[in-house]
Amino acid sequence: MLFENKVAIVSGSGPGLGKEVALGLAREGADVVVAARRADGVAKVAAKVEALGRRALPLTCDVTDPDACQALADQAAAEMGGVDVLVANAYHDGDMRTVLDADLDAWRTTLDVNLFGAVHMTRAVAPHMKERGGGRIVMVNTMSTERIQEGFGIYAASKSALKSITRTLALELGRDGIRVNGVHPGYIWGPQVKWYFEHLAEERGTTPEEVYADVAKDTALGYLPPAKEIADVVLLLASDLASCVTGQALGANGGQWFH
Repeated sequence: MLFENKVAIVSGSGPGLGKEVALGLAREGADVVVAARRADGVAKVAAKVEALGRRALPLTCDVTDPDACQALADQAAAEMGGVDVLVANAYHDGDMRTVLDADLDAWRTTLDVNLFGAVHMTRAVAPHMKERGGGRIVMVNTMSTERIQEGFGIYAASKSALKSITRTLALELGRDGIRVNGVHPGYIWGPQVKWYFEHLAEERGTTPEEVYADVAKDTALGYLPPAKEIADVVLLLASDLASCVTGQALGANGGQWFH
């Protein structure tokens, strides 16, 4: 039980990776604050956490609103007894246009979620973690900080800024016993990537299976990890198994690239 007597907050914990992280934490003994924008989504994940025998607190939150983040952290501490772990998973994937064609107002939205949202959540939970004698923060990042693709300009830029601020936070919060790390997945195999590969297949006049094979062959392990496997890496960094690890960017990508 890696997280026995611990309280974890998972932002962006709707379907996909956020859900798998919340359930993984619960399986390892944590009580989980399930946070996302949609009430129906957090309610479903919270019910699954409770089915595993752990306490769950479903809360809606817009991470671009610092007051909402502070209210979430304060409510979590008041109702659950404290905050030990934050997994910052909320994200915005950008407008997918080239830099010259992009809507810069939309770019600001992406920055607000991917960078400032993670900072707002960190600023909100850090005082509660200090009260507990330390804590663990995991920023869910992306391969786009390393592998540049056309149309991913603001997504890559916002996540690259998050990678940098992760290191700064690790330095600034380390004296308080708070570790801060980033997990950088590649493609996470699941419904959203399946849809994207179907779209690419239609564009290329091929099949989704051929698109998958073409992408997977670029990984050392020959496959695209599902959300559960990425969640396990998040849990590793949030656990005492990584007690001396901070300020790191850990690729979780089947060997699609190497830092």
